Amino acid sequence: MDQGAPQLTSHTRGGTTLVLRGGRTVSGAALGDLVMIDGHIVPTPPRRSGAPPVDLATPPSGADAVVVDVDGLTVAPGFIDLQINGGFGWDFTANPERVWEVGSRLPAWGITAFVPTVVSTDPGTIAIATAAVVAGPPPGYGGATVLGLHLEGPFLAPSRRGAHDAAMLRPPSPELVSAWSPSTGVRMVTLAPELPGALDTIAVLVGNGVVVSAGHSDATFDQAMSGFAAGATMVTHLFNAMSGIGHRSPGLAAAALAHPAVIAGLIADGHHVHAGAVRMARAAVGPNRIALVSDAVAAAGAGAAARPVRLGPMEISADGSVPRTATGVLAGSLLSLDRAVRCYIDLAGVDASEAVGAVTTVPAAALRLADHGRVGGARGDATILDDDLAVVATIIGGRVVYGGDRLAVAT
Repeated sequence: MDQGAPQLTSHTRGGTTLVLRGGRTVSGAALGDLVMIDGHIVPTPPRRSGAPPVDLATPPSGADAVVVDVDGLTVAPGFIDLQINGGFGWDFTANPERVWEVGSRLPAWGITAFVPTVVSTDPGTIAIATAAVVAGPPPGYGGATVLGLHLEGPFLAPSRRGAHDAAMLRPPSPELVSAWSPSTGVRMVTLAPELPGALDTIAVLVGNGVVVSAGHSDATFDQAMSGFAAGATMVTHLFNAMSGIGHRSPGLAAAALAHPAVIAGLIADGHHVHAGAVRMARAAVGPNRIALVSDAVAAAGAGAAARPVRLGPMEISADGSVPRTATGVLAGSLLSLDRAVRCYIDLAGVDASEAVGAVTTVPAAALRLADHGRVGGARGDATILDDDLAVVATIIGGRVVYGGDRLAVAT
């Protein structure tokens, strides 16, 4: 990259056409010219070695193109976080109106879209949170796209509640969830499939277009499989807060690994799941069924000034490695999603392409989002990485929203 070239600052809009030139895919293949017009990636024919670049002096949109040199860098699809409780000092359950403030800072972690997570709480707080999401971003917002809420509870097994407040738990209710849908701000719900009323509740949610994930559960193998048959397609933070894989009494974790299609959310921070269990899970499900999540709490990215902080109604503290309640129960993480990618490579022994797929292709598939999680014919979202898979820049909707001062405008 020519360090003497003009620099593209993070706030540069550059009309409606952005071209990334000279980058490579996560697998290492030459990318050629990646063209983003009006916020979407448009297909361009591959360029032969030695052939001149695509002529974008008059791009199809009629706007002047900004051509950015990403030679030597990896252009990945935008990262998607399916489970994030907050960050930078703000908790989504306690302060749901701060979702956009947090979202504006998530591109520093390579995140272009996320599902803000609200832990077990009262219906009034859920209503406030859904209203904040449905209202949409403030004017001029340039952060990660909010895909709808992940309601982690309140339909959880008391025996597996983890850091959730026992007073906030309630039985599953088809009536309570009848209005929950992506259009009303709810994209994903975690519940315990063995609870009375859970299967009927799953059916209503799935019928409304909500992704159901089994978690915080003491389900037997058969109860878990019944939940999957009813429409649950994921498990929340595999191995954590769920019945395990006893050889005579297998539970939810075993059912998730044995099922041919269930996607497993996984916190790959080296604290929540032992490396041996991570490798076992990867060997059982293959490369396309693990979605890395941060499960980040308000203390993540906030520095020491934010400790102690809240996770919903619970006060938690972080010692610099992992947050816990006053009784020592794990309570989310301080993990950023880009670090989760690097940790997963170390824990599972997978290659970079697969690890990046676990924060792009797999979560997009989990949410059934055809326009996310890939480079080509999708939204103009991209995460630019260096050789160490550290985030160099983040592009959302064809606009550089983070790291623009590190990218050189081609001349």
